[in-house]
Amino acid sequence: MLDITLCVRVDVDALIAAQNDMGVCDAIEQNTPAGKPAAMSAPHLPKVAGIDSTVPAPAHNSAPMPAASPALPAAGAVLQDRLAGWVSDLTTLHELTERLIRTGTLDDALDELLGAGAALVGAPRGLVVLEPAQDTGRDSPLEDDRGPGLAKGLGLSRSDLGHIETVPRGATAYGRILDGHDSGRSGVPGPIAHPDLFADDSLDPLHREVALRLGYAASYTVPLATQESGTLGAAVWLYDEPATPVERQCHLIGLYMRYATEHLTRLLELEQARSTVATVAEELLPSRLPRVPGVQFAARHHTGRQGGGDWYDTLPLPEGALGLAVGSVSGCGPSALAAMGRLRASLRAYAVMEGEDPVAVLSDLELLLRLTEPARTATALFAYAEPAERKIVLAGAGHAPPLVTGEQRTEFVETSLSAPLGMLACWEAPSVELRPRPGETVLLYTDGLLRRSGDPMDRAFGRLHSAAASVPQALRSSPAAIADHVLRTMLPEGLKTGDDGEDIVLLAARFD
Repeated sequence: MLDITLCVRVDVDALIAAQNDMGVCDAIEQNTPAGKPAAMSAPHLPKVAGIDSTVPAPAHNSAPMPAASPALPAAGAVLQDRLAGWVSDLTTLHELTERLIRTGTLDDALDELLGAGAALVGAPRGLVVLEPAQDTGRDSPLEDDRGPGLAKGLGLSRSDLGHIETVPRGATAYGRILDGHDSGRSGVPGPIAHPDLFADDSLDPLHREVALRLGYAASYTVPLATQESGTLGAAVWLYDEPATPVERQCHLIGLYMRYATEHLTRLLELEQARSTVATVAEELLPSRLPRVPGVQFAARHHTGRQGGGDWYDTLPLPEGALGLAVGSVSGCGPSALAAMGRLRASLRAYAVMEGEDPVAVLSDLELLLRLTEPARTATALFAYAEPAERKIVLAGAGHAPPLVTGEQRTEFVETSLSAPLGMLACWEAPSVELRPRPGETVLLYTDGLLRRSGDPMDRAFGRLHSAAASVPQALRSSPAAIADHVLRTMLPEGLKTGDDGEDIVLLAARFD
């Protein structure tokens, strides 16, 4: 009877899964021991004192197999170690891509990309550059011949990025990538490594000077490019000492960057769409506020990420009168913007015809909305003002009440409760007369300002009242300063916080 010794034990299911996920067939071939995985030994009898238990092999049997090589278990252990390393790399890559996919803005995605890339290649600093043609939402991207707009930096200050901008584009690795000088057969450029910048005699003198000033000695540049998306930009990681990532790190960062390119492509398209929506919304609103004796204006408008239908208007009327309006159309996106434009234009026409009666203006608007937009509702507030007499007659349809603020009082105007436009068969509510005192400011706003605060509506109203009452005495003569103070108090972290799906409109009218 033959004694079969098992020398190498491999989990077949795990091995097949690893082959499918990582493409490790070649590596497994290299680590498979030559010859048979197990050897059969000739039979041996137990040794007894004084007796030679060695029995010669029968003549008709083949020669006994040599004893198993001691290197075989070591080769199996190496394979298992490699499989464990691949699983660990897959887990790390999965976690990093999951964190990237959760980012919803371009800035957040670039921050996440820089941090993840620095961890993968072992570099403390880095930067991402994008093509100037891409709309990154920044005020002044560099678009001259020296290089692309620097979008983000990791461990680099704005002055550091400014120094890097002074290096000619063609002398940088990211410039070569963006210009397509290192594209392969697939048209996708490959990474560029500079293990020791100061040992490179071809390094541009200005580049050498910048590297010395910023204190980096090596760099590794990876493109943000795929065949489908093209080349969006490049990421550069900087080392303090001469270094280069090992083959495993290069493979992981390459996989990560391909996935990041697809995600950034989607975010760039989304940012462009949002920018277009915001531009259309701004064009539908007054380009400038009128100059009317006895009253000063200031308006603040912010379009949400989805593009809502909030609007405002100031309209000079006959005999020195003035029409003030704010409103909000239900829904979001291009359709809401189109409805908002039609509603605002219609209100202007009704205000010219019968502006002295705000109730009639809103009644006509209600009828138009039911006939032309039967599936949509809207809130609106219209005020007919006579600045010379400091008299305002206003009516509201489901809209938040105005707020009057001055040195002696800060209070909401008591308007009658009414449903929004489009919800009743016939809309009509009594108007309210208001007489602001000299130096007082009337604030008209949409409920987006209240919702962005993050508080329940009752607390949001109280917060708005406190914000208006706390305006410093030195700022009360300027409606723009009053509006800015109210916004800073209501939204201390800025307009881009809170429920970013809500538009914000704040119209301030100060009566002399």
